[in-house]
Amino acid sequence: QVQLVESGGGFVEAGGSLRLSCGVSKRIFAISDINWYRQAPGKQRELVAGVTSARRRRYVDSVKGRFTNSRDTAENRVYLQMNNLRPDDTAVYYCNAHLYKVGDYWGQGIQVNVSS
Repeated sequence: QVQLVESGGGFVEAGGSLRLSCGVSKRIFAISDINWYRQAPGKQRELVAGVTSARRRRYVDSVKGRFTNSRDTAENRVYLQMNNLRPDDTAVYYCNAHLYKVGDYWGQGIQVNVSS
């Protein structure tokens, strides 16, 4: 069974940093695009960042220059380093693995709260 497990969320003041981590089942890690989504209260889920199997990175405009997504092949894990956090970064963050022509797998979500 494919599993994705997030960790590293919590509470932080504006301007602070957090690092999210997502462990991905070995069987799919190397062939998957791994993405981070978030959903804030009252808002739709949005794609925040991702790393493809070819190690191409993408970010939503609002986090460019602040967030860094990385892929650790040896550990079958992706990280989202979040710096200079803002209150509007507050959301539940979800790790997602996308396999072309197969579908998506999702982590359980992890809360990030950024206070003013």
